[in-house]
Amino acid sequence: MNRYLALALLLLAPAAAAEPPELVDVRTLIPDLVVDLRYATENNLFREAVYPQGARCLLLRPTAERLARVAERLREEDGTRLRVFDCYRPHSVQFRLWEIMPVRGYVAPPKGGSVHNRGGAVDLTLARPDGTALPMPTDHDELTERAWHAYEGASEEEKRNRARLRAAMEAEGFRPIRKEWWHYEDPEARKAPIQNVPLVE
Repeated sequence: MNRYLALALLLLAPAAAAEPPELVDVRTLIPDLVVDLRYATENNLFREAVYPQGARCLLLRPTAERLARVAERLREEDGTRLRVFDCYRPHSVQFRLWEIMPVRGYVAPPKGGSVHNRGGAVDLTLARPDGTALPMPTDHDELTERAWHAYEGASEEEKRNRARLRAAMEAEGFRPIRKEWWHYEDPEARKAPIQNVPLVE
């Protein structure tokens, strides 16, 4: 075969599909993680279980490792634990959430996906050593100003807990969003591919 033809065929050949980045069960890195995935129940904003029973908290490995360092620091301080409400979210679920509530700012349009769909975002709170949640200004997914980081009407204890969670997460490079005290993103994961991995094994 002519070497120029061979080169042309090589350039035109479809590139091998890259392996998607690894998603890990966060409990393998944080054994005392309290898993309270609200979307596996009807106790959520959408009043519908959109995750299967037994759903796992999955994150990209680098994101999970960041979170493990947060958990270690809090545990060493006074036994405080992390309690997660949402982690990686399959892209198929994003379509369902948008169908229920097509409101930008609260649900990311599925076409572009969210950082949750990439395994780089986590919704969480602080918990006592026995796993019960510490007081925060609102429950998960409340769509009022009470959920904003700037909200000053919360009790002093709630504000301290909110600030402590934020400080611990930001110390490991996570970024908050203005209207949800519980939501944190790994900025390095924003360009990761959207995935549709099952939440159960």
